[in-house]
Order: sequence, then structure tokens, then C-alpha cells
Amino acid sequence: MEDGPVNLREFQELAKRNLPKMYYDYFSGGAEDQFTLRENVEAFQRIMLRPRILVDVSKIDMSTTLLGYNMSSPILVAPTGSQQLAHPQGELATARAAAACNTIMVLSFASNYSLEDVASTCSAVRFYQLYVRSGFDAFCLCFHCFITCSFEQFLQVFKRRDVSAALLQRAERNGYKAIVVTVDTPRLGRREADIKNKMIMPRNSNLEGLISVDVNPTGGSKLEAFASETLDPSLSWKDIEWLKSITKLPIMVKGIITAEDARKAVDAGVSGIVVSNHGARQLDYTPPTISVLDEVVKAVSGAVPVLLDGGVRRGTDVFKALALGAKAVMIGRPVVYGLAVKGEHGVRSVIKMLQNELELTMALAGCPTLRDITRNHVMINYERPRSPL
Repeated sequence: MEDGPVNLREFQELAKRNLPKMYYDYFSGGAEDQFTLRENVEAFQRIMLRPRILVDVSKIDMSTTLLGYNMSSPILVAPTGSQQLAHPQGELATARAAAACNTIMVLSFASNYSLEDVASTCSAVRFYQLYVRSGFDAFCLCFHCFITCSFEQFLQVFKRRDVSAALLQRAERNGYKAIVVTVDTPRLGRREADIKNKMIMPRNSNLEGLISVDVNPTGGSKLEAFASETLDPSLSWKDIEWLKSITKLPIMVKGIITAEDARKAVDAGVSGIVVSNHGARQLDYTPPTISVLDEVVKAVSGAVPVLLDGGVRRGTDVFKALALGAKAVMIGRPVVYGLAVKGEHGVRSVIKMLQNELELTMALAGCPTLRDITRNHVMINYERPRSPL
């Protein structure tokens, strides 16, 4: 009999009990009415599975690659910052768990531990997250993004180009294999729980010695005050060109939810796209990511891998995303919940739980390998066939 959580929902319930309200609200909350936050999860429930029978599924192979790096399954750790709010070991514990599960971690720009500390804790493949922002503002935005993934989490690009260049050089020196640029934050979304709680930001080790991050808010959250003073709404595709000019690392962009922007990203020469609405923390009433995945995949036409971020809570969700064309999925909040409940073991349990659920789904759906999962294995609610009467 199981003596711990048996699904990700139970991990979330336990994390809510363990964490101070301010921190739980920060990790779990979304923008304004939180409509998109709910839809990110519920949209998966409107997709039905179409299994095949009498298929030999005695051996299930979930392994895959991303940008040439091997993974045991198509499940990555999304960039999630400030993980020491959930557990003292923070990103170090998450990195070790990702390594143990043979998956890729995207390290958040807003990590409490430095990218050097995380690199030295294990041999896992890591990506780094970057934001493109002005002056000394990078910290604020990255902190906001923490709730989503990890290759070395998404980099934030500063108008202070020297800061961005320094971070890129450190990532390269410490073995990070790709840069994930978060592109959906010209301004900070309105997260009302953080405003009510007057959310306090922890230190950002990656910026120490580079910029000052002290802000005194007159109202609302400290995070919101930081954003209002520092975010750069002038970010454009030219910044992606500049990043490509100063690094040999592949660059992925996170925050694409339309075919138009997907095509622009391919034209800009990115190495991958993450379909994401920032965990529903930026613009409310945007569509849930799983509902626009098919559109983005068709627009890209196989030119670059497309990943899905947002709302994944079951192995069946992973299967549905793969059937709609995703190369892999990212998980952010579930990782933080696992970290809050059981530290490194909790993160490992969360990843393994999703992997085990995906393996079972593949077997029951008649798909022995990821290549066998196709668009014909899913049916969206409006595609349900009528009874031939």
C-alpha cells in the first residue's frame, strides 16, 4: 500500500500544508482572474484517447533526444526560480533529482544557488534560462518566471548587454548546453495574491557582483515594484539576433502561442520553441497551451523541435501533447510541490510518477515507442464522431 502521494494533485495538497501562504500563493497563483491558470489543466480533459488494441507492448521505450542530448523520457524540468522558498537545498536538490531521472533541467535565472553551484552538484545536462531586459531589472522578471522549467533555465537579456554577455559566458564555461529565452514578459503580469501578500524576493546568486537588485516598494509586492522599474518593453526579434551573435550555444524561445510568432522564431534561426503562456502568470484569458500546440507544430513544419509547457499533471497529458506534435513537455509547479514535500526525493518521485504514468498510457494505447504516438491517437471534444443512425 502506498504511504505517500499517489498522484501530482496530492503532492500539491501536501505542499500547500507545508509552505507559508505567501510562498504557496506565489508558486501556485496566476494572473488576475486565473482563468487561463485553470484552463491550462482543464483543457487536457477535453482531449480523449483513441487506443489501438492487439499491439505487442511487452517492451515500452520512452527514451528520446533533444538537441542531440539523450533523455529517459520526454519530460523536462522547467525553469523555476527561488526554489529555496520550497526547500533549503533548492535548485541543488532539483538538479540531483533530474540527473537521477536522466532528464534535462533548465536552470532558472532566478535561482537561489549560482549556476556554478548547480553545475558542480551533478553531471546532468542543463540548459540556462535568460530574459532580455533593461539595466538592472533582469532579476525581477526571472524571479517571476521561476514557476516554469530547466536546461539551465531561461536567460534574461538585459539592455545592459555586458550583464547578459557575462551570464552567457558563465553558462558556457560551466557546461550548460543551451539557452532558453523567455519572450512573453514585456511587463509583469498582475498577480493579485502576490500584491496582497506583499511578496518578498529572496536573493539571486547569479546577479551578485553584477547589478544592484534593491527596490523599496510603496505598495503591492516587492516583485511588482521591481518589474515596474526595470522591465524593458522594447524587447524584439533583434535581441534574438544579438544573442546568436555572442554565443555558439543553441537558443530556444519560450512563450510562443501563435502560428505567426512560431514562423518568426524559425526565421530568426532559433533551435527550438516552447509553447507556453508563462504558467498563466502573465496575460489572463490567453488560450491554454495544449489548445494551440497543434497550430504551432503545423506552422513550424518540423523545422525545429516544439515543446509544451503548462498544465501537465498526468502521464496521459504527456501522451496527448506528444500526439499533437510536441517533442517533449516541461513541468514546473509539480517539481516545486515535490521539492516542498520531500526535497530531492520528492522531485525524483514527481518525475518518476509522470514517467510511470506515461509508460502505462503508452502500453494501454498500443504504442511501444514514442514514434508510434500519432495524431490519430487523440480526439478533441469537437471531433467526436456522431453515431451512424
